[in-house]
Amino acid sequence: MTHKKYRGIIAPVVTPLTEGNKLDKAAVERIFGMFYEHSISPFILGTTGEFASLSLDLKQKYMRKAGKLKMQDTILYAGISGNCFEESVEFGRFCMHHGADVLVANLPCYYSLTESQMKKYFLDLVEMLRAPLIIYNIPATTHMSIPISLIDELSYDPYIVGIKDSERNDERLQQSIMLWKDRKDFSHFLGWGARSAEALFKGSDGLVPSTANIAPDIYSEMFIAVGQNDRDHAYKQQELSDKLGKIYQEGKTQGESLWALKVLMEEKELCQSFMMPPLAGMGEEEKQNLKQKYRDSEFVEK
Repeated sequence: MTHKKYRGIIAPVVTPLTEGNKLDKAAVERIFGMFYEHSISPFILGTTGEFASLSLDLKQKYMRKAGKLKMQDTILYAGISGNCFEESVEFGRFCMHHGADVLVANLPCYYSLTESQMKKYFLDLVEMLRAPLIIYNIPATTHMSIPISLIDELSYDPYIVGIKDSERNDERLQQSIMLWKDRKDFSHFLGWGARSAEALFKGSDGLVPSTANIAPDIYSEMFIAVGQNDRDHAYKQQELSDKLGKIYQEGKTQGESLWALKVLMEEKELCQSFMMPPLAGMGEEEKQNLKQKYRDSEFVEK
């Protein structure tokens, strides 16, 4: 296995909120403490963190808090995605000043972009920022897929250090791993929970699983098991990941599942289940149903 600087489990952290839609700083402390206990790197202000709905002020407060909590010899990832290039650059500089080690950006998602426009966007970003950047491919929200050939071309820029790919495409996954598994200067991270163990065994450098917000141990154990070539234990963790994901994702839109994830975190006393508009909860009855499913599951000690 090629040793790389950027590898392992990265948790796409929720943005914990109070009833007045303010950052819940105490919850941030609890969540970060849980991640660091399991040797997991936090990634704030991504899709799971509702970045598109947050004000600049709230994002800055989150970045400051995350930077203060950052432990020595750990890596902190921060999302800078947005539809305004200048604002992404300014916020990226803010993040680096306040403790971020790596920036993460998906494509702007209002206009459909040509491949040449995609290329220019990412090259312009790193030219202005001069900081490590991970490209984030997530067609479910941007409605565009970044071609593998373009990512490979961009991967030779010294500031573009990896790809976080959430596109659910088996052929794409295989091609990506074959291209980059032996590259010391470029990392592949998978954001597709159902293929986690498979991807790690084939050479992916790490995972970015939203379910790590409630069960980080599943993924830390999976990563260790793969490193030890313990297929039985790794796929046991995959089975647990699938079961837990089903509790809060099945039959829900992406926004509804983010709320349901916070509901389970509320049950674990990690944070509250408030969402930033336009996302909203599904009602008290559904909340109690979710909590009961979780209490009845194998993830809660009886």
